[in-house]
Amino acid sequence: MAEITAGMVKDLREKTGAGMMDCKKALAQTNGDMEQAIDFLRKKGIATAQKRAGRSVSEGSVQSYIHMGGKIGVLVEINCETDFVAKNTDFLEFCKDIAMHIAATSPLAVRPEEVNPAVIEREREVYKGQVLEMGKPENVADKIVDGKMKKFLADNCLMNQAFVKNPDLTVQDYLNEVIGKTGENIIIRRFARFALGE
Repeated sequence: MAEITAGMVKDLREKTGAGMMDCKKALAQTNGDMEQAIDFLRKKGIATAQKRAGRSVSEGSVQSYIHMGGKIGVLVEINCETDFVAKNTDFLEFCKDIAMHIAATSPLAVRPEEVNPAVIEREREVYKGQVLEMGKPENVADKIVDGKMKKFLADNCLMNQAFVKNPDLTVQDYLNEVIGKTGENIIIRRFARFALGE
């Protein structure tokens, strides 16, 4: 069993933002392996997020982000359970990060089920035309189109996108981490993105 030093705990806390006791426990569980401890804490964040998913969210924040000398602007509403967390620095930083991410990536919707069905139908038709043009049989074409649509939704829905400040995480992963830190259910409710001339 590796000795867990205060320095290791501090290092893990700086990398993950998790609490001291959680970091110590993660290092003990993984025999001092830093990478495994990070994964352990990420999984714990996901489990915490799933446990809290049903809880009511009536507080939160509306954040704005203006980019490129006023050429792109974003408003995002993010909800949490209590006023206390709504004023928490981790929560507010998350809100700002998400507004900035939306400015950078221009997602179509927060979640796949919120994408306009007409957009999905149009993309599916385009992909099907491309695949049939390659001479693929109809039954194979449908499977290829399904794969392309899955990637399209991952690229264009906020929750599935790779987070711009840390592409190793999706926005959903980042949200799970913040839920783990704050101990509350948090929901990205909606956003509006404005680009000059669009």
